[in-house]
Amino acid sequence: MAVDIRNHEGYKDPVPYEALYGIGREEKAASKPAFRPLVYICAPFRGDIEGNVKRAAAFAAFAYEKGNIPLTSHLLFPFLDDTNRDHRRDAMHMDLVLMGKCREVWVLGDTVTDGMTTEIIRAKKRRQPIRYFTSEYEEVERL
Repeated sequence: MAVDIRNHEGYKDPVPYEALYGIGREEKAASKPAFRPLVYICAPFRGDIEGNVKRAAAFAAFAYEKGNIPLTSHLLFPFLDDTNRDHRRDAMHMDLVLMGKCREVWVLGDTVTDGMTTEIIRAKKRRQPIRYFTSEYEEVERL
């Protein structure tokens, strides 16, 4: 809604202008979504790829429900073949670049793969906060 500082006679009338402008500002702020930090989902991929993709997607949904924007690299590069050494190298590089944009790294499950180890080591070097979760999404302490 456009608000004019002048009244119907053309004179400046700041009182109704400020009141109406303030209402518009409040409505705009109320419709704006809350800030959601970007979190990197670190979860197994190798082995049971189909099952691991489903678990990673479910964990991403959990992170979303907790107020975050999950970045799950498992789901971003389905065109890459994990058994192809060059594809795997490229995927790991892209994963680490994307992980660097995240506020936190969330690690899922009791099994830590070689790729996850690489991601965790890099997150520690970058001093990114790392949170560990069981397969049931219970947060646990790890060193």
